Amino acid sequence: MRALLRFYLLAIFATGLFLSLPARAHDALDNARQIVVVTTADWASVSGTLQRFERSNPHAAWKAVGQPFPIVVGKTGLAWGSGLVANERLGASANDPIKQEGDGKAPAGVFALGTAFGYEPQALAGSRLPYLHLTSSVECVDDAKSRYYNRIVDRQDISAPDWNSSEHMLRDDELYHWGVAVNHNVNPVHPAGGSCIFMHVWRAAGEGTVGCTAMPKEDVEQLIQWLDPAKSPRLLQLPLGQYDKLRKHLASFRLPPAQ
Repeated sequence: MRALLRFYLLAIFATGLFLSLPARAHDALDNARQIVVVTTADWASVSGTLQRFERSNPHAAWKAVGQPFPIVVGKTGLAWGSGLVANERLGASANDPIKQEGDGKAPAGVFALGTAFGYEPQALAGSRLPYLHLTSSVECVDDAKSRYYNRIVDRQDISAPDWNSSEHMLRDDELYHWGVAVNHNVNPVHPAGGSCIFMHVWRAAGEGTVGCTAMPKEDVEQLIQWLDPAKSPRLLQLPLGQYDKLRKHLASFRLPPAQ
């Protein structure tokens, strides 16, 4: 049974079929009852804040969950990514940075959150997310020329690997002890649009990532334990000024203020 579940989870990652992309911001957010709001001071900032909000139904007011906690994003800041909502509908301008493979930037936008993963054989106690146990053969492909680009695969299941670059998920440090996949650049996958984006354990405060959003281990754990797929959780990740503009643009959605 566990082997079958593992095959199913890897199949989801390998096909990139997470969610269809709605055309409007309201479509992506209307049914969400959990949102994770990540804000930084500006496009170039590495450090920021994560806040959790929840509501009882799509018409209720958002309520803060727990205390905000510190995060880091890409070592060169943020750039518009490819998520559930077209960047133009989120207020993107022609001079804003656009996420590309290898740019050291974390994606900005609105994203679904997918499978949790980690080094432990079993999911974190209390978690409701699907869980992938990382082994030595699990890789995330970051070779833009590969048909498996931006997909987590088990090399043992691939008859003819066609990539020259990948990230081995079972690391020799704590970064991926626990993590959650951010559904960035999926369905469709844009070559060189950025790959292997996660929320995971950080190295240290103020030390940026190669494109993920990272935080203290205990905060990753509480995030994973809180996220509920039945509540359609969304990640809203933006510079603070851009987030404030989005709140005004989507006034009917009543996005909560960020700190």
